Amino acid sequence: MKRLILCAAVGAGLMVATEARASVTVIGGGLAEACSKAALAGHSGYRFEAPCTQAIEQEQLSNRDRAGTFVNRGVLKLRRLDFAAATKDFNQAVKVKPDLGEAYVNRGAASIGEHRYADGLTDLNKGLQLGIEEPAKAYYNRALAYEGLDDVKSAYFDYQKAVELSPDWPAPKQELARFHVERRE
Repeated sequence: MKRLILCAAVGAGLMVATEARASVTVIGGGLAEACSKAALAGHSGYRFEAPCTQAIEQEQLSNRDRAGTFVNRGVLKLRRLDFAAATKDFNQAVKVKPDLGEAYVNRGAASIGEHRYADGLTDLNKGLQLGIEEPAKAYYNRALAYEGLDDVKSAYFDYQKAVELSPDWPAPKQELARFHVERRE
């Protein structure tokens, strides 16, 4: 009987889950769209949060766009590693639109950043179940959570799934390079 043996390279640290964030596209002009563009462009500065906050407080938004704006503002905070503040925004997004997968995926990333891997897994699984625009990011983050829980085999397969879904994205390929796979009788 053959067994698949997986092990990650010793001493390799987990990458921060914030590298894989899922923003929400909001269109139609206005501050919510400016917030969306900032999140999608990879910005993280405090000044990019102002349009998000103003959109939430002042604009007439659909539930999807309001929740998306909370997610996008949370993504900006997540990039600065402000996990608690980001989580509050993701929680608000879930309250407004409980079926928005990106809110769960990002809340899962924040949990991973705080080394709460089991909580992160729960949210990442929920986000994948609901459906998201960029599932490779969820699989990547889920792999990080599995590694944090010492489930190397599951981590390996999720990194592989991330590569399969997004073959040009280098992050999961770099993580896979740390693994050594051998078959034993």
